[in-house]
Amino acid sequence: MASTSERSILIINPNTTQAMTDALRPLVDTLGFGTTHFEYFTAPSGVKSINDEDDAAVSAKACLPALMDKLDDFDGFLVCCYSEHPLVPQLRSELDKLGASGYRKAVTGIFEASLAVCLQSINVKEKFGIVSTGKQWEEILGDAVADLLDTKTSSRYGGTETTGLNADELHSTPKAEVDKRMKDATKRLLDNGTKAICLGCAGMAGMDRTVREACIEQLGDAEGGRIRIVDGVVSGVIYLEGALRAGL
Repeated sequence: MASTSERSILIINPNTTQAMTDALRPLVDTLGFGTTHFEYFTAPSGVKSINDEDDAAVSAKACLPALMDKLDDFDGFLVCCYSEHPLVPQLRSELDKLGASGYRKAVTGIFEASLAVCLQSINVKEKFGIVSTGKQWEEILGDAVADLLDTKTSSRYGGTETTGLNADELHSTPKAEVDKRMKDATKRLLDNGTKAICLGCAGMAGMDRTVREACIEQLGDAEGGRIRIVDGVVSGVIYLEGALRAGL
């Protein structure tokens, strides 16, 4: 690792699609954390796209053994699957077993990190929503939000709207079609009164501009420009930076 680095963070893509991992690098680079060393991990086996909870479980089983030798090498770990991914608590548990050598290491997932940012970026009576991939995620993420907020009846959750494209299809489908589906899902959330929108897939890195365009098309320049658009990868990196600097 570079000797000038004060911290080190491992960005984990728990599926096997290297192109998704590669798409995260420029996004992380734009954050400008020059004194932090970042490395990237792609699942060595498992699934090419995590499309439901069963896939998430398979991906965690494939990743954890390969990550065990890396626990001492990094200060923070970011799991880049937009779900209540089992690898997050598994890594925390393994770090706890390290005792002193695992002290003050930090782990989060992009789902948890993005919700934390959303809730802080809007007023307490305002709603947030999620744009995700396949329709199955509407129920899965609804349940995950309920778990995180400890209620199934939060008035702050404006729902999850989906594109009908799985994560790997976001990069294999013609851009015009992806943009149309992203915009349609965004506008459905806006119709429900959401004031903050989470990009509900690591494969949506860089698609915040498309979501912003939809906000402006739907609400006009002023109101559309005020909608908060939250990228989970960005949220996760910022959280880990803050936690590691503060020694949390």
